[in-house]
Amino acid sequence: MSLLLKLARHSRSTLFVALATSLISGFGNAGLVALINQALSASVAQLAHLGWQFVVLGVVVLATRTLSQTLFMSLGQRAKASLRMQTIRRLGDASFRHLEQQGAARALAVLTQDLDAIVMLFVRMPALAMQSAVIAGCLVYLSVLSWQILLVAIVTIGIGAAGFRIANGRALFHLRASRQREDELVRHFRALFDGAKELKLHRPRRAAFIDDTLFTNVEAVRVQRTRGYVLYAAAASWGSFILFAFIGITLFVVARIFPVNTHVMSGYAMVFLYMIMPIESLLSAIPNIGTARVALERIEAVNAELPLETGLDAPVKGTFESIVLEGVTHRYFREKENDVFTLGPVNLAFKPGELVYLIGGNGSGKTTLAKMIVGLYVPESGRIVLNGASVSDADRDSYRQLFSVVFSDFFLFDSLLGIRVDGLDQTAQDLLVHLQLDHKVSIVDGAFSTLDLSQGQRKRLALLVAYLEDRPFYLFDEWAADQDPLFKDVFYRKLLPELRARGKTVLVITHDDRYFHLADRYIKLDYGQLVETGAGADLRTRYTAAGKDTDGRLAAH
Repeated sequence: MSLLLKLARHSRSTLFVALATSLISGFGNAGLVALINQALSASVAQLAHLGWQFVVLGVVVLATRTLSQTLFMSLGQRAKASLRMQTIRRLGDASFRHLEQQGAARALAVLTQDLDAIVMLFVRMPALAMQSAVIAGCLVYLSVLSWQILLVAIVTIGIGAAGFRIANGRALFHLRASRQREDELVRHFRALFDGAKELKLHRPRRAAFIDDTLFTNVEAVRVQRTRGYVLYAAAASWGSFILFAFIGITLFVVARIFPVNTHVMSGYAMVFLYMIMPIESLLSAIPNIGTARVALERIEAVNAELPLETGLDAPVKGTFESIVLEGVTHRYFREKENDVFTLGPVNLAFKPGELVYLIGGNGSGKTTLAKMIVGLYVPESGRIVLNGASVSDADRDSYRQLFSVVFSDFFLFDSLLGIRVDGLDQTAQDLLVHLQLDHKVSIVDGAFSTLDLSQGQRKRLALLVAYLEDRPFYLFDEWAADQDPLFKDVFYRKLLPELRARGKTVLVITHDDRYFHLADRYIKLDYGQLVETGAGADLRTRYTAAGKDTDGRLAAH
């Protein structure tokens, strides 16, 4: 609950006024009951005075209740926005490795469902505070009528609280379990869209996914959520039973032991009957408290699992003289192979103005090495040296700003976020012509007119963004895989040499062996090990000797 307490401290005055007005409204309601009871036995002269008191108190109750509801709803939306931005910033400032490990499902659930649960708590807060004050005020009035009744009420409340605590604890257990299952459901819901093509093309797979995987999880959530709310209902029913037991004991037992007059007895009856609705309303709001508690626990857990990176505000170096990898390694578990994959140790060096190809079979660790080179992964051993100095955690984010990257699983934003270039729209439009996309896309105020393009065209837009970033080191991961033969040739023979001519370091992950010889040098990985390196021109001789021409095609014999 520390997050909620932190928010409360930031809105202390508003929260104080909201609670105060709720309590005033609740005590006012209890006061109205007391006035009604007095009016039942009052004289005609007293009725006029009591009537004015009733009107004034009624207006106060209405005004304070309205103000309280308004303030609590405002606090709820403020809390939601604050917690949402806190979690978003935490996600933005966490290490890439931790983001990969946590996955998107939990964070998406926190940013949507869990935050809505907290808003509902604030929506119900006026009723909670007001009904609590009503009950407290009624008990105070009963104590004025008879202190013996108050003692019975205290004992009864204690018994009711003990039974409620047991049911409430079990309900919280089931709510927590159902929320954990919902994380898995969010992941499956995303698969409905991400895997739509595969599901449409394979009927048995679609049936198995919907009827087995999804149905099983949906039913599990339903069962556990139902159990939780049934237990809350049982707790509420127990509270109502205790209240009626209290009424019965008071009227039929305590009243016989301590005789009271008819007026006092009618006051008991009226107050008891009036308290039924506030108590039931208070008990019915308890599930909102439990749900919000679970939601806050999950938000805190997500934030705790994402340690913040350091040095996010460190000065950015605009150029580099050399980048050296000295014995770097990285290990991770491959689920498909059920084995731990080890990359390295790798020793490499890069300098400005060179074109390097990173080659090797699928699963050899090329993309993993690329992520380590650009600073997304931290080497588990060895070090990365920039301009003769080791890259530490404090300056890793600054180091990452040297790179413009288009990964094979790239994401394309719908605008040129964070790019500040004079004449941005015109510069970008010129690049669209260069990339043969001007007939499909236009750029106005730094925003793309559409992203509804083929994968190859979207990659060209990603390349455009990389060009505009104008970083000293460019990395392309299987960029040409989705391009037509004509533009693939443009990429290797024109675009890459242009970047190199501008003094950029260019690292290209590729399987296009017909263009290997165009590299200044190549690096070959095989199952995580650097097995070969050399000049790109050496590959021309190798392919010619293997019966291929310089473009990788079979030579005529």
